[in-house]
Amino acid sequence: MSRLITGIGQGFENAFFMAYEVWWALVLGFAVSAIVQAWVPRAAIERRLAGEGAREAAWATGLGAASSSCSYAAIAIAKSLFQKGASARAALAFQFASTNLVWELGLVLWVLIGWRFALAEFVGGIVLIAIMWLLTRLFVSERAEDAARRHAQTADTGHEHHMAASDEISWRARLKSSEAWSDVAHNFRGDWQMLYREILVGFLLAGFIGLVHPSVFNALFLHSAPDWVRIPENALIGPLIAVLSFVCSVGNVPLAAVLWSGGISFAGVIAFIFADLIVLPIIAIYRKYYGTGFALRITALMLTTMVAAALIVDGLFSIAGIVPTTRPTTSDVFARIHLDYNLAFNSLAVGTFVALFGLTIRRGVKDPMCGMTVDRNKALQSTRAGQTYSFCSEGCRTRFLEGPESSRHQ
Repeated sequence: MSRLITGIGQGFENAFFMAYEVWWALVLGFAVSAIVQAWVPRAAIERRLAGEGAREAAWATGLGAASSSCSYAAIAIAKSLFQKGASARAALAFQFASTNLVWELGLVLWVLIGWRFALAEFVGGIVLIAIMWLLTRLFVSERAEDAARRHAQTADTGHEHHMAASDEISWRARLKSSEAWSDVAHNFRGDWQMLYREILVGFLLAGFIGLVHPSVFNALFLHSAPDWVRIPENALIGPLIAVLSFVCSVGNVPLAAVLWSGGISFAGVIAFIFADLIVLPIIAIYRKYYGTGFALRITALMLTTMVAAALIVDGLFSIAGIVPTTRPTTSDVFARIHLDYNLAFNSLAVGTFVALFGLTIRRGVKDPMCGMTVDRNKALQSTRAGQTYSFCSEGCRTRFLEGPESSRHQ
């Protein structure tokens, strides 16, 4: 019994330290998403990302590389871009860039597993985007994309507040505007309210999967088979493990180290790292954003892309003679709190989180229908029985006015 209790405690401890490792990336990513939703005009998004060509994919790639490395934040930003007119190809390019071409991910890979994995991540990120761009042209029709966009626009159903982006003011003016920052804060809070359950489940899964002995993973990998069988098998098994164990793209690097030390191939590790965008909580979010059919389609395309990209990178590195052979021990898998850059970034992230939530408390009012908080100065309002109610959108106000039973969330 005591061993069970100890194991449960260790699982929660692992989950905590993984959350600590990626906390600042989560906060940064959701803050960037909130700014995109609040401040970037629809016309600007459509002009840069709405096309189907390589230029739009390049713009999305650059924007993603300059964004957060957190997978949950990446899909939240991609959703807002897609809602505002970006093509599916551009949105997916952004997601891949945001989770594979950011410096913090490369740094963690370099420190934990070595520079070859960091280089493979960046090279593979470009390969991922190229393959996904081609596959979406072949397998995602304009009709399917339009249906997914309509679903995405109603996924926040009527929860699209009046944004500062609709006002004709400069970015400098927005930076000084309390109303503009209130828009950011309310979007920030809204994304957390929608996704915190999925994120929490992801952390807990990773924490407890981290307790599994490496030999369990090792039993899944072929060792004695020829390379032409072993490497593809490992490249397929890697993402399947990631589907059940991953938290965020930076957070899955320790688990990648466990797999590498347990005997999985180089291609298998790379495919595992790539698979941060198809884990179960994120697939559930895709379904919420885009609908079941489109979610299943892009998930299948992403899995195919990840396996293919990992095999291509493995082949290129084999030709160049730089496939790594040294395997780390599992003692470095779960980091502890140290006086380092991560502690400083996490401290800043806590301050940012508190400041943005505090702004929603000071300026916000709760929608009685959906429970979301909206700026009281921009909320739609209606009066019933002498009491004034505030709403995030016309949709919520309409449902409220349909009958008194609709006010159950107040």
